[in-house]
Amino acid sequence: MGNRVAVTGVGIISSLGTNLSHNWLSLKNTSPKIQPLKHFKSNLEPAPLVGEVSLSNTQLKTEFKFPQNQEISRTTLLALKAVQEALDMSNLTPYQTTQAAFISATSVGGMDIHEKSLPYLNTEVNFRYPGSNSFNLLDYFNINNDLTTICTACSSSANSILMGYEYIKYNQFKTVIVGGSDALCNFTLNGFNALMLVSKELCMPFDANRTGLNLGEGAAYLVLESYEDAIIQQKTILAEIVGAANANDAYHPTASAPNAEGATLSIKNALQLAHINPSNIDYINCHGTATPNNDQTEAEALKNIFGDKIPKFSSTKAFTGHCLAAAGAIEAVFSILALQNQVVFPNLNFKTPMPNLQQNPVSTLTHTPLQYVLSNSYGFGGNCTSLIFKAAHV
Repeated sequence: MGNRVAVTGVGIISSLGTNLSHNWLSLKNTSPKIQPLKHFKSNLEPAPLVGEVSLSNTQLKTEFKFPQNQEISRTTLLALKAVQEALDMSNLTPYQTTQAAFISATSVGGMDIHEKSLPYLNTEVNFRYPGSNSFNLLDYFNINNDLTTICTACSSSANSILMGYEYIKYNQFKTVIVGGSDALCNFTLNGFNALMLVSKELCMPFDANRTGLNLGEGAAYLVLESYEDAIIQQKTILAEIVGAANANDAYHPTASAPNAEGATLSIKNALQLAHINPSNIDYINCHGTATPNNDQTEAEALKNIFGDKIPKFSSTKAFTGHCLAAAGAIEAVFSILALQNQVVFPNLNFKTPMPNLQQNPVSTLTHTPLQYVLSNSYGFGGNCTSLIFKAAHV
């Protein structure tokens, strides 16, 4: 069976706010933060609608006492904020932090620094390698143990949680810090625009007339410990991870398979590992990007698993935008907030039902008993991950 896996700390920064409390208030008050890009100039016209963190790089550098002339990626700065909150909440001792395994996810990495370096490629100006985000975090928090960086596109941080879950379950480490971070940059905006996936309007997950996604940025990290150790140390347990699984349909470089093979298998396997039935799931925090392909595929996966008895479901990406590698961890934190507050978050901007999905997403903040929450994350290449969280009081 292995160890039970407890979440003892979480940290988050997104367009909804710079800490857990701010994010919760925005979700509770149904206050999305999708606005025109402002922190840097894009060549896309009009300025794309994005979920942008309010703090500038200057403000973040000041908070963490970095010199303003130091080249450090926004991806790292956002991660520092989230990791610090998670460590503070979990009350890890300095020794526990030093000995923890660290699994960090990103897809953009230091691309914002790389963009700045392009004019200097033929000069002697030396820019630090932009892909060093995980090492920067390791150094800052004095973590001297196992380091892994995961990059599986938009399922990256969900996979970091899955890997951390397995580390604890099979007694490889006592403490694991997991999560991910991604920052907006022109590379991301232009890339998704070239794929014709970016909407010029507010995104509409699971709506028949959806036109694409809004991109976002942010970071979220979780501290995982064995449930038994957390009890002995009198830790506050925020939630328990009872199932986690990954599958890949390998159908297309960006699109997922129409029959939802990978998405269906990831949910099925997560349920089996959790030793629960589909009927035990009370709420599904869907990947729900509002692209034609993703929402169609996820709808098929839900029907494959739940038939005509799909639990309450919604996508929270209309609140934050799609935060790429950070999305899975951000939505894991939202899933934990849902369990703690016994509430289902609304699927904003929904108007017209999809013809192949007979059940509509929850469109208003709904208070309801929750015991198990399923969180889905899907990435390019068909990489599908499902996580199941259980309320700590159960």
